[in-house]
Amino acid sequence: MSEELRPDFEKCDGIVPVITQDKESGTVLMLAYMNEEAFNETLQTGRAVYYSRSRKRLWRKGEESGNVQHVSEIFIDCDADTVLLKVEQVGGSACHEGYQSCFFRKITPEGCEIIGQRIFNPSEVYGKG
Repeated sequence: MSEELRPDFEKCDGIVPVITQDKESGTVLMLAYMNEEAFNETLQTGRAVYYSRSRKRLWRKGEESGNVQHVSEIFIDCDADTVLLKVEQVGGSACHEGYQSCFFRKITPEGCEIIGQRIFNPSEVYGKG
């Protein structure tokens, strides 16, 4: 039996957090946000679309970098206020700083350790100094 379940955007002032995970490895790639329009476009296109809080507009993942995310599965948590996307990350990098995952800094007792390798140079891709 199937039921339609959607995030409760009203409960969360119009946006919900989205955890994005690599479908094969399970690596958490990023945390972003969706409004209802981004959620609907993601459902319709099969590509991850987020809502950029800083730009106040839809953010189609990969629109500048080419590192798009093809959505394999969508999950909604028990409170209907968080989305989990399992994706195929095209181009190898989800992070705007050029790493596979936005979680490339590990806190250790000695300080901060960079884990992973940079896949692309952000200044070359985005043209920002």
